[in-house]
Amino acid sequence: MQIDTQSCSEAEIIRRQLDAYNARDIEAFMSHWALDAEVYAWPDTLLASGAEAIRTRHVERFKEPDLFAKLISRVGVGGLVIDREVVTRNFPEGRGTLDVIGIYELDGDKIRRAWFKQGTPVLTG
Repeated sequence: MQIDTQSCSEAEIIRRQLDAYNARDIEAFMSHWALDAEVYAWPDTLLASGAEAIRTRHVERFKEPDLFAKLISRVGVGGLVIDREVVTRNFPEGRGTLDVIGIYELDGDKIRRAWFKQGTPVLTG
């Protein structure tokens, strides 16, 4: 059985991006995104187009004191990496969690497009 080493390195890129997200390190986080990257709510609602729009979106998100994405599973095949996460956030109604599926399309060592499908938030405190 052969291991897809390209998918291994792509999964590593997404791991580093998630680590930077959890550290709220905007520079490290953005280093993994292409300048012309796009972020969508699944399946086709554009949330941010271009690195500056993605940066602006995440600078605000990183202000949440309880923000943390717990990785449940990750699989990578042929330029796509799919994460299942449980994300803790600070919603207007209070602290809570939600299930998230993240689908990342890579071009070389950069994220070119990402789609996110979110579950219903569950308030925890």
